[in-house]
Amino acid sequence: MDAPEIVVGLDIGTTKIACLIGRKTEHGKIEILGMGKSPSLGVTRGVVANIEKTVQSIRAAVEEAEAKSGVEVNVVNVGIAGQHIKSLQHRGMITRSSYEDEIGQQDVDALIDDMHNILINPGEEIIHVLPQEYIVDRQNGIKDPIGMAGVQLEANFHIITGQVAAARNIYRCVNKAGLEVAELILEPLASSASVLSKEEMEAGVVLVDIGGGTTDLAIFHDGIIRHTAVIPFGGNIITEDIKEGCTIMQKHAEQLKTKFGTALPLASQENEVVCIPGLRGRDPKEISVKNLSNIINARLSEIIEHVYYEIKNSGYEKKLIGGLVITGGGSQMKHITQLFEYVTGMDARIGYPNEHLSSNTNINVTSPMFATGVGLVAKGFETYEKERQKTTNRNSINTRQHSKSEKNKTGFLDKIKNWFDDNIE
Repeated sequence: MDAPEIVVGLDIGTTKIACLIGRKTEHGKIEILGMGKSPSLGVTRGVVANIEKTVQSIRAAVEEAEAKSGVEVNVVNVGIAGQHIKSLQHRGMITRSSYEDEIGQQDVDALIDDMHNILINPGEEIIHVLPQEYIVDRQNGIKDPIGMAGVQLEANFHIITGQVAAARNIYRCVNKAGLEVAELILEPLASSASVLSKEEMEAGVVLVDIGGGTTDLAIFHDGIIRHTAVIPFGGNIITEDIKEGCTIMQKHAEQLKTKFGTALPLASQENEVVCIPGLRGRDPKEISVKNLSNIINARLSEIIEHVYYEIKNSGYEKKLIGGLVITGGGSQMKHITQLFEYVTGMDARIGYPNEHLSSNTNINVTSPMFATGVGLVAKGFETYEKERQKTTNRNSINTRQHSKSEKNKTGFLDKIKNWFDDNIE
C-alpha cells in the first residue's frame, strides 16, 4: 500500500469553510502546503441547510488552497458535527474456533465490523466505532489483543451516530463541488488530533472546540476516547445576543465581540464606551464595554455549564488530570480560560493546532480556528498508517500459516517414509 503524498482536510463549519492541503515530512510531521477559506453561507449549527450555497463556498475554499499550493484536489477528508450527533457505549463479542491460533487483526476487524450491525434509531447511521478496551477470555483491560491466545474476544466500544440525511447532504455538497469523500470524521476527534498531546490523553483531558454554530466536546482518559457530545451553541449565538442586547446590526455585533469583547466583566471597563456608526441619517450609537462583557459572560457561562454537565455525566470528572483544552474560533475570546476555570474548577489552556505541524509550514494555520482542518489532515495520515499496519499483520499471519502447513506436510511425509523403511526391512 503506497503512502499518500498529499492529504486534504475540508472543514465545513457554520461560519467558515476551510480547505487545508498537507503532506508528511521525513520526520513524521505535517507540512501544510496550502490553505483556503471562504464564508460558510449554507450551513446552520454544523448542518448543511442550503446545498448550492455550501457548494459555492467549498469551491471557493478549494480553489484558493489549490492556487496557494499548486496541488490539484480530488479527494478530501471531511468533518461532521451538529446537534444530531449522538454517542453510546456497547459491548461486542466473538467466539473463535481454536486456542491454537493467536488472535489476529482479522479477529479484531470482525469484532469491529459486527458493531456496524447493531440496532440504532431509524434515520441514523454509525459514523465511528471506537474500541475502548478488549477482554480476552474474561481478562479485562487489554489495549491490544493481537498475538494473544484465547477463544472469547470481547470489547467495549464507543459508538458515534449521526443522522443519515445530514451525512448524505455533506456527501452531496462535496460531490457537487467535483470532489470525492475519503472519510467522514467527527470534528472533535479531528480537533483532538491537532491540539492534544499523547501525555494529556493518557492523563485525562477534556477537549472543548467552540465553533460558530456548535461546541464540540471529547473526553480522553488512558489514551482512549471516553465521551463525546455536541452542544448546539457556539460563537454565533453570542453575536446574536450582542445584536439583540445592544440593538445594533449583525456585522457591528461581530466586530464588537472580536475587538472589544471579554469573557469577564472588569472594573476597568466601567467608563469605556465604543461608538458604532448609525444607519444613514442617524446619529452614531455608544455601547458600554462593561455592558458588552456582561452579555458575553452570561451566554459563555451557559455554554460552560453545558460542558461541565457533560463532564460530570461522563463519570470521569475526578480523573481528568490534564484539565480542559479549549480550541476553535470561539476560544480566542479574552479571559475565556479564566471563566472556564472559575465555573468548572479545572485547569484550562488554549489549544493551538501545532502538535503535529512541521516548522517548515509557511502557511499560518496555528490559530485555534484551524484546529479541525489541521486535525482532518492528521487523521487522514493516521488512517493510512492503520490500514498499512493491518495489511502487514495479515501478510505476516498468512506467511506463518503457510510455513506451519508446510511443516505439517513434511511431518506427514516423514511418517510415511519411516513406515515404509520399517516395513520393508
